[in-house]
Amino acid sequence: MNKTKKMMKGVVAAALVSSLAACGEDRPSEPTGYDCDDWDWDKKTGTYYCDDDDSYYGGRYYHNGSFYSSKKSLTSSPSYKSYQSSYKSGIGSGSKGGFGG
Repeated sequence: MNKTKKMMKGVVAAALVSSLAACGEDRPSEPTGYDCDDWDWDKKTGTYYCDDDDSYYGGRYYHNGSFYSSKKSLTSSPSYKSYQSSYKSGIGSGSKGGFGG
């Protein structure tokens, strides 16, 4: 009985950790159809980054169907500037609103 309790505590703890990790993360799904095996989510920009050294897209940021060779080129694009204002004011940004706002 003691082993079962420990196992169940572990299962519950793992489920809790995974649900908390996803909490507040409202991000689009990873890009598909590109030769990149390792997409990383960049929280600061709210975009995906190809972290695959063997890929043509390695080191590039992906936003709205386009690739950017550097963070500077991404952040200076008009499409990103429009997106950035809404991304920064979203969940977890410290903005007021929603429940108990």
